[in-house]
Amino acid sequence: MAAWLLAVGATVAMLLATALANPASAHGSVVDPASRNYGCWQRWGADHMNPAMATQDPMCWQAFQADPQAMWNWMGLFREGVAGNHQAAIPDGQLCSAGRTQSGQYNSLDTIGAWKTTSIANSFRIQLNDQASHGADYIRVYVTKQGFDALTKPLGWGDLELVGQIGNTPASQWKREASGVSIQVPANAPGRTGRHIVYTIWQASHLDQSYYLCSDVDFGGGSPTTPPTTTPPTTTPPTTTPPTTPPATSGCTATYRTTSFWNGGFQGEIEVTAGSSAIKGWTVTWTWANGQQISSYWSSTVTSSGSTVTARNAPYNGSLAARGKTSFGFVASGASTNTAPTPTCTATV
Repeated sequence: MAAWLLAVGATVAMLLATALANPASAHGSVVDPASRNYGCWQRWGADHMNPAMATQDPMCWQAFQADPQAMWNWMGLFREGVAGNHQAAIPDGQLCSAGRTQSGQYNSLDTIGAWKTTSIANSFRIQLNDQASHGADYIRVYVTKQGFDALTKPLGWGDLELVGQIGNTPASQWKREASGVSIQVPANAPGRTGRHIVYTIWQASHLDQSYYLCSDVDFGGGSPTTPPTTTPPTTTPPTTTPPTTPPATSGCTATYRTTSFWNGGFQGEIEVTAGSSAIKGWTVTWTWANGQQISSYWSSTVTSSGSTVTARNAPYNGSLAARGKTSFGFVASGASTNTAPTPTCTATV
């Protein structure tokens, strides 16, 4: 036992020394839902030689056996010089290792199997932590299509659907953390149930450096509710035709909130909720009261005419079930007085 503890201590010390001696590796990753190597580090980083991992968390076990530094350096899963041509740089089957980047250090992350999952709803947010405060030219969030089997099939580009994104967002607009900054990106993946992979591409702003991050999730699900059986009345119904119930109204509503603000600017979010019937698309309009100007936006297409703003759904979040929700966001400049607008929503049915 003493020898085992000494071996653990020596290995941990070596890995810590390597990580601390290489500050260029301190960048970031998706921490919620946890990327594969961040999740393994979070669960087993302080106990990675424990043989119980082999049965309790076999995918992390094989990853630690292949290269423990890939877990300790969970913030370094990137490629440089891709120039936005992600599909050409990374072949199918190698998406989770960023095309076997860093001399193959992260190859084990492409291994097919039952990676631990995080339970999420169909409308969700990813949180990305940026320890070096690089900011983002853009962040794109994809989810595997319904029917993809992550337990038996390697992940390919054709298996993914874009479900959320944000544009250029400097680190000064991210949330300050004890180590670096963080940002949340809203996403909406209707129709998903069960196990899936969330795939995030983070294009850092400081140079042409692209991060490729796989997070394993479970969208839950459940059996549909059986409608109650109605007992027929024992009395004779009236001979006159009873009034019919008016059809369910279609439409949508929009709710605005400010998610963060700083000197001279702020980040806003608008949640769209369908009415009592499903809708195929939505348009939200509002008017600024204090001369605010939108500089970037995500999960919608935004146009402005004077103080009036119009936002239309993106291709992936226009269709909503009855009472279904989605959201979009933006970054804008603003004066010291920043009156919240009252948005209106028009549905396409």
